[in-house]
Amino acid sequence: MSFFKDMPPKLAFAIVSFFLGELGDGLNIFQGIYLVAIGWNEGSVGIALSTMGFTALIVQTFAGDVIDKTSFDRRSFLSIASVATAISASAILFVREGNNDHILIFATKIIEGISSSFIGPCVAALTLATFGPNKFDEVMASNILWGHIGSIASAVLAGLAGYLLYPNIKYCFLVIGFSALMAVGGITLLPEGDPLLGRGLQRSDNKKVGDTHVGELGGNDKMDEPKSNYFSMEHSSSPNAEVGVSSYRSVFFDKKTLVLCLTGFFFHFANANVLLVLGELMGGDNDNGSVKRNAIPLIAGAIVLAQFTMSGATYFGDLTTKNGLGRKPLFVAGLLTLPVRCALIIFWKDAGDAYLLSTQILDGLGGGFFGLLHPYLVADITFGTGRFNVVMGLTASCFGLGATLSNLIGQMIVEHMGHVASLTGSLVLSVVPVVLFSLGMPETYGLRGKDCNSSDTVDKGSNLYNGGQLV
Repeated sequence: MSFFKDMPPKLAFAIVSFFLGELGDGLNIFQGIYLVAIGWNEGSVGIALSTMGFTALIVQTFAGDVIDKTSFDRRSFLSIASVATAISASAILFVREGNNDHILIFATKIIEGISSSFIGPCVAALTLATFGPNKFDEVMASNILWGHIGSIASAVLAGLAGYLLYPNIKYCFLVIGFSALMAVGGITLLPEGDPLLGRGLQRSDNKKVGDTHVGELGGNDKMDEPKSNYFSMEHSSSPNAEVGVSSYRSVFFDKKTLVLCLTGFFFHFANANVLLVLGELMGGDNDNGSVKRNAIPLIAGAIVLAQFTMSGATYFGDLTTKNGLGRKPLFVAGLLTLPVRCALIIFWKDAGDAYLLSTQILDGLGGGFFGLLHPYLVADITFGTGRFNVVMGLTASCFGLGATLSNLIGQMIVEHMGHVASLTGSLVLSVVPVVLFSLGMPETYGLRGKDCNSSDTVDKGSNLYNGGQLV
């Protein structure tokens, strides 16, 4: 028990990120393949998956705002969101064969969309609150890396269970419930950090948070922080700092925020449906219309290969940003992988599963760089404004809107025009984010906190304001 009590904060975050990575998005790709296998048509599957996305895109900005302003312990939010996500995602176990139980899936996808919207902002806020702006990149990179490793473990376990239990492949979704329980257990080990710093507000008494206590995964460094009662759901200190917080308008309409939102929207609009189409091309059906036994392991292999590559991309991206390369070159490189991937899938559609599977390396590179740099960019743009989590939510909403439209429209195109037509649409759309980001986004490395506190965005009557800078 002493080990858990004295666990280094970075290790605690890594453990939670691993199990949240296993929880992931409820293994949506597996769910889509399974629903088609028991009698749903591709259009219904697209609507089901997009229901969660539409809900999330509505909720995520509000979720980020709640996490910014809350007087409750953010760890409690994270626990509740994890359990609710797992319960709703596990409802697929009760779907009957045939084109049935649409209401059950649609309703639970709405719940899953709401609950999952709190997970990302909570983890980012707790990381910033605990380690501060100077160590945020380092620890977020670790969190993202272990999240990818958790996704690998989840896909392997689900694929193995689906193959061994075939044709009762629905039991692979039990992985979701197990992951949620382990995540909740790990959340109790997380420090609360400084509530104000968790929303991107820096004061004179929290400037050195995290500077000397990050520690390695195996170290014994402990954070010197005021302890709060996790189960009471209350912060150890009041996060009442609305005076000194930038206006929504000034942050939302910042050019950099708008470019990031639009870039992410078009990237996910082009990208989200590609894996589902790839799975349909690789898996195929038996003569009676049922899914082939090798479909689930093939999809698991596709996810594992992508997540493994994402892990490598995350590690490489962290090293290069530490060496001062900047955000923009890596982000553009990640965006460029998508048009190449779409073109290769179209070209290799009849070449065999091995060729199709290999395209997931590009998915891993693109997703790895995008996922790593998203919180970095938001922190660069918003630190000092007090709107860090709401902009994390806003950008995630835009990304979610793109992914939702991708699943919905992409699967409808598959149903009526075929897989190649859907992939061709993704190929054309994938050029848009490359052009947008290349031309519209300046380099943000080193920008954190420098120009976000101008006189038109911060209340000068605040006791946090001193000479044009938040202190």
